Amino acid sequence: MTEERFDPVTEERFAAVTEERFDPVTGERAREERIVGSVVDSTGISRAKVFPGHRLTSFVESGAGASPSWAVFCVDDHLAFTPSLSVTGDLRLRIDRDRLRPVGDGVRWAPAGLYEQDGTRSPLCTRAALERVVEELAAAGVQARAGHEIEFTLFDGGRSEWSAYGLGAVLGRDPFVADLLHAAAQAGLGIDQIHAEAGAQQFELSLSPAAPVESVDNLVLARILISRTARRHGLRASFSPVPVVGGAGNGAHVHVSFTREGRPLLSGGDGPHGVTAAGGSVVAGIVRALPEFGAVLTGSVLSHLRLQPGMWSGAWCCWGLENREAALRLCALTPGSPYGAHLEVKPVDPSANPYLAGAAILGAAHAGLTDALPVPPEIPVDPGRMTDAERAELGVRVLPTDPDGVLAALGSSGLAQRLFGPSIMEALLAVKRYEFGEYRSRPPAELAERFRFAWTD
Repeated sequence: MTEERFDPVTEERFAAVTEERFDPVTGERAREERIVGSVVDSTGISRAKVFPGHRLTSFVESGAGASPSWAVFCVDDHLAFTPSLSVTGDLRLRIDRDRLRPVGDGVRWAPAGLYEQDGTRSPLCTRAALERVVEELAAAGVQARAGHEIEFTLFDGGRSEWSAYGLGAVLGRDPFVADLLHAAAQAGLGIDQIHAEAGAQQFELSLSPAAPVESVDNLVLARILISRTARRHGLRASFSPVPVVGGAGNGAHVHVSFTREGRPLLSGGDGPHGVTAAGGSVVAGIVRALPEFGAVLTGSVLSHLRLQPGMWSGAWCCWGLENREAALRLCALTPGSPYGAHLEVKPVDPSANPYLAGAAILGAAHAGLTDALPVPPEIPVDPGRMTDAERAELGVRVLPTDPDGVLAALGSSGLAQRLFGPSIMEALLAVKRYEFGEYRSRPPAELAERFRFAWTD
């Protein structure tokens, strides 16, 4: 049975259901519906507010209060206050109604944006930064699509046998995998595949490609579903770049493709492996910009332990066909590429804010197109097997990971300033200065244990 009630903010009529309801994912009796809206902060952690279900319209139109200081929360919840971002002011956290998805147990989630009190978009909104880059590409007649890979490690306090990419490994966690795929289907999330990875209890999940902003929303949703499903099975999922020192690191590779007037830029051309001249400029733009964005793509106090040659993390700043040691891997158009030719940006790890990571990658591609950069020399081998002289001749180097160099590169990047704006840059630099200063000199094992679940939702 139902009774009529009215939203106290909008005065809209809604029906409050008082009869028993059951969760479509778990089959359990559902509690009062909750609406969760979240943003991703400078350190890659999702921060959220919750509304009762009957106040959905208010969450969309008025939003929830959020201090500007949310932008300077650090991985340990320290606030890296700046002259502009401190205890004063207020923002509104407003959700995107069109992206509202069920995540189980009576909870629906939607990505949120940060807005000023007057309803304008806040310059601190990282989702808006990605939206602006997509609009710039569209103005140039270019459309991009993106797909994300998510690596995560499960912890249950025990030990079990594991084989990298093993059949037995993935079937041993089949109840978890089955429930995760079911939850994704209920939420309308496209998962292309999942497999056991190289590290013990490590999995990799691939999301279906989508428009850039939607693809990042899907990534955030996937991490929520992974975290919730793991808890239901008595597990905890870690998205740390290095959950255990000496073990396999977790990456968050980003796959991107580009078309202009419906024609792909990475196939059908006269360049290497069918890359067009414009596609070569995209490759060059990304390779050129990667050293400037280390604090964005791999900016945690653990990231440098993963971003090393020999770890398939894309530590070498170069590109190559199916080269897993290169920062930019080209996947050419073949029968084995169901979505067509695309680029994999390998260095990105789960501590990155994925909206800013997407803005950096697509903004770098756009800059390469604008400057009509020629495609750089392809590196068809493991750069670690080349001599120093060979690498120097071809301009191949390891991406910087030292704190001073990473911060200086971001701070002096004109491209980052243009893509992110002064407010986001101020927050990013303040957070990373604090985190590097406070933690980078501490023992890696201590950091891995302390921040193992920092990025778990």
